[in-house]
Amino acid sequence: MDWMAFLTIIVVVFALVLIIAGIFTAGFGSGKSRTVGIILLVIGLVIGVLWVYLVGYSDVEVFADVAFMDVMRDMIIDLIAVLIGALAAVGLFLVAVMKS
Repeated sequence: MDWMAFLTIIVVVFALVLIIAGIFTAGFGSGKSRTVGIILLVIGLVIGVLWVYLVGYSDVEVFADVAFMDVMRDMIIDLIAVLIGALAAVGLFLVAVMKS
């Protein structure tokens, strides 16, 4: 994997986490935290849309070398694998702690 594909995964996941955190904070927060949640949501959307545009649709040479759809497919598969492994490890840990 080249460095631009790696950077693309980092930026897209960062944007997705900001969007999710923003939705959660804006939905369950009040006052100042709700404002922070909306700001997180907007920043996540701007970063995500801008990066997807640059990688997927622009002619900027640095971004043009990334096979965007292949990177996104690999990222989703990798994230699912990480989640399955992490959940299995946490489940095993909880079973071991509950049995002891």
